[in-house]
Amino acid sequence: MRSRLALTILAFAALSIPASAATYVGSQRCETCHAATYASWQKTRMANIVRDPKIHPEGVKGDFSKPNPLVTFKLEDVAFMYGDKWKQRYFYKKGNDYFMYPAQWDVQNSVWRAFNPAPGTDWWTNVYPADMAQRPTGPLCDGCHSVGYNTTTHEVAEWNVGCEKCHGPGSDHAAAPSRTNIVNPARLDTVRANDTCMQCHSEGRPLKNPIDGRTYDWPVGYTPGARLADYWKLEEHKLGEKSFTHYADGSAIKNRMQGNDFVQSQMYKRGMTCFSCHNVHGTPNNADLIKPASSLCITCHNEKTPNGPSMNAAAHSHHAANSAGAECIACHMPKVANEIADVNVRSHTFRFMPPLLTEQYKEPNSCNACHKDKDAAWAQQNLDKWPEVSPWRMQ
Repeated sequence: MRSRLALTILAFAALSIPASAATYVGSQRCETCHAATYASWQKTRMANIVRDPKIHPEGVKGDFSKPNPLVTFKLEDVAFMYGDKWKQRYFYKKGNDYFMYPAQWDVQNSVWRAFNPAPGTDWWTNVYPADMAQRPTGPLCDGCHSVGYNTTTHEVAEWNVGCEKCHGPGSDHAAAPSRTNIVNPARLDTVRANDTCMQCHSEGRPLKNPIDGRTYDWPVGYTPGARLADYWKLEEHKLGEKSFTHYADGSAIKNRMQGNDFVQSQMYKRGMTCFSCHNVHGTPNNADLIKPASSLCITCHNEKTPNGPSMNAAAHSHHAANSAGAECIACHMPKVANEIADVNVRSHTFRFMPPLLTEQYKEPNSCNACHKDKDAAWAQQNLDKWPEVSPWRMQ
């Protein structure tokens, strides 16, 4: 008779490692049993990151109504459009590959901007030619914007971040639904659980390159339930040095680096997961948060929590109650990671970025991320007046 420990280990393994023989069946197959979840997910940006403008003309953000020297293509030539919140980029197909046109629409500022990553702004810019027409999206983008990208055929099982991107190939589960033949990130250990999101929300490099003759910028071969570190290496950072990915303190310079940020945080170290705060199946809240940002953090960080703050949010933040500055994310998740032009998104280290340290390196900080009309010296002078703030942590 097997011991209880052996049975527990076998059960955990079944929940953690997807069946190797399973194949992709597509998100629509999941709707049969998970109709409500499927309907909610369909409305998310995960489900709509890549769209055909001929099928979804309502999704076109760029202004094609008047000439612009940056726009050397017509909307009818676009095979796919990518994104709609911060920026929108446009794909065309050539052979069995897709390529991006060298112009993108800045959604927040409603203006066209050139798009052509310059040498040194990404590690792969020294591998691929500078001409956008020689930078296929397959090895550089499509692995995160699709399910089951095939490095040999350059075909995908499904465009967009479908169910199987996070739950693994679903043929076995569709044939005989069971907890043991599908991956549920919520039942994985916290490392593998976070890896599910970090497969796309991180900057790094595959451990093996090139693959099938091409150099890839996403974790080829990884499926949920495996350890991402067996396929992917996060971009390195040296404290005090600024790179194309990191500020001197280690915070991300670029968007899509939430994972690089998060692994540095106390939240990660204490077993929190991305879905402790987000629900990728969709919510009414910004960024699919499980609660509005104004109330989410204090679910855990409140006066009743051990080691929680001894005062209310307004007193703790020194900003008026119910103001933007009184929200936890204003100081602990400042908008410092660049999305496009002057549009930044929030850091995920959850660290307060002190003014003097960032001033030393000419980098952003928590205070001036909002108070853009002031400088770091002004911010530090105000912090010095806060009696409960340690000066040693501000240097």
